[in-house]
Amino acid sequence: MEAELMAAFAQFGVAGLIGWMWLSERRSNAGRERQIDETHRRLMDQEQDRAALFGVVRDSARAMASIESGQRALVAAVERLPCGGCSGEGSCRGAA
Repeated sequence: MEAELMAAFAQFGVAGLIGWMWLSERRSNAGRERQIDETHRRLMDQEQDRAALFGVVRDSARAMASIESGQRALVAAVERLPCGGCSGEGSCRGAA
């Protein structure tokens, strides 16, 4: 098709050649614009995915910190429980 277009524009001389070059450049620019638009769309989609991922990581870290805090409180409560063999000084000899 381009050969046919070039032949058609060539009959108009230099102006035809310049016109053909201009049309060729516009066609390639349109392709580049499509690529840029597609790349931009993918980047924006990835940005949303990253934001969701960071939200999940933040919520998971918060949950882990909450679990750790609960476990520490539970260990402290268990350590305060008296048992039959404790000397009261933090060492337990068991209830043998």
